[in-house]
Amino acid sequence: MRLLKHKIIKGEIECIGGVHIGGSSDTMEIGGMDNPIIKDPITGFPYIPGSSIKGRGRALLELKYGLIEEDGSHHKYCGNDNCFICRIFGTVADSKSKIGPGRLIIRDAHLTKESIEILKKLKREKGLPYSEEKYENVINRINATAVPRSIERIPAGIKLNHEFVYSIYDTEDGGNTDIENIKYIKEFLTEIQNATLGGSGHRGSGEVKFVNLTIFDTEDKSMLDFDIVPEGIESNFEFE
Repeated sequence: MRLLKHKIIKGEIECIGGVHIGGSSDTMEIGGMDNPIIKDPITGFPYIPGSSIKGRGRALLELKYGLIEEDGSHHKYCGNDNCFICRIFGTVADSKSKIGPGRLIIRDAHLTKESIEILKKLKREKGLPYSEEKYENVINRINATAVPRSIERIPAGIKLNHEFVYSIYDTEDGGNTDIENIKYIKEFLTEIQNATLGGSGHRGSGEVKFVNLTIFDTEDKSMLDFDIVPEGIESNFEFE
């Protein structure tokens, strides 16, 4: 087995609706947020963990292809070295698999510069904590009593930069299987767009869109310009 190259997929996650990726509060405060979102501990800005994107996309692909285990857990190593789920997302260490490490790395998604300025303005003018507070009521359908609760969300219209790293390995086929499986990454993103990302999706949160997507090889760039996508590099991850 030999690592041939990496494919880099860059773009932005646009929040079409408010997005709730749950965090935690170390202290209980009167009037505090019931369901806070995860934020950078240094800047206080919200972000989307790569694990949230990866877990959601994997689950949706497994559902689409009927690969959920009978006990409802995620797909385990199936012994098929051509299984795209096993190859893309990896297998447990004791699986005795010979397909190598998981091919897909997903970085945490952080705010674009423009979105940082938008949230700074909201905080400055309205006192919002780089987020929005959505208030809901839990209704008892028997006696009609209401229990109010608040949920914190990344506001609609905010964008975050994201980056995927997809590895191509030569497993006696010149890397052809991994190259062929790149199509599932686009499907991965499409399924998240068609569903939701994060919590409270059935109550209106989590609608996102992947925009400005570009895919290129690491050898097409130098260390000096690694944050700039060269002209003419393949860009076929467009969504209507």
